Amino acid sequence: MLSAVEGARGAITALIARAEPGFSAGGRLIYVGAGTSGRLGVLDAAEAPPTFQTPPGRVVGILAGGEAAIRSSSEGLEDDREGALEELAGLGLTADDTVIGIAAGGTTPYVLGALSIAKRLSAGVLTALVTCANVCDVADADCVIVLETGPEVITGSTRMKAGTATKLVLNTISTALMVRTGKVYENLMVDVRATNAKLRDRAARIVSTLTGLGREEAFGLLARAEGSAKAAVVMHRLGVDVSTASAYLARHGGRLDGALGEGGRNQAERA
Repeated sequence: MLSAVEGARGAITALIARAEPGFSAGGRLIYVGAGTSGRLGVLDAAEAPPTFQTPPGRVVGILAGGEAAIRSSSEGLEDDREGALEELAGLGLTADDTVIGIAAGGTTPYVLGALSIAKRLSAGVLTALVTCANVCDVADADCVIVLETGPEVITGSTRMKAGTATKLVLNTISTALMVRTGKVYENLMVDVRATNAKLRDRAARIVSTLTGLGREEAFGLLARAEGSAKAAVVMHRLGVDVSTASAYLARHGGRLDGALGEGGRNQAERA
């Protein structure tokens, strides 16, 4: 599976580069699939808010059969080329959005139809197909990522090698977009907000790593920062209060590197 993903590195990189401007401008990452492929898209979308503090609608998973199909089989619905019309139309697609169809076999009508629907709804929307079949050209896909996973151990069971490779690719795409839009600083999930015991502990460890403070000091700083790890780091590094730290972050779209850079320049100019 790793070799299949490595072999598609160029196509994955190209898709991320094309998706980044729109996503940075507030566009959405939208996965569409049926069966195992669709469930993987839903899973990746569901993990974005708790991991990166994105609004729930920023990464969307559309699955043939809806929520019921997460737990129950709905294979018959994957033959409907217009099956995703209602959900895609309801999203109000724009040129900043990226719609990624996921189809291990490369021929699922529901998925290919969704890409066609997306283009009908918004000519400028970016579309892509992630597949484990050797397809070279898909009419409505601006980008095609082919994962050459080879035959399954159990013939036709694409939840195995194909599913694992697909999950790796979806993780790569969504994580790369989050990193490039400032949801990560160094290798830390700095957008975490301390809303429960586990997340308070995680946020305190992040603050401690980026400030050098001890555990209890980090907890105290987090409390003054109203639970925001990024604001806490800005407060400590620049010696400002939470309102000033929040203002720096707001001016830079929530990016910690930008806030620290502006604050540092302001301090240098006053020196």
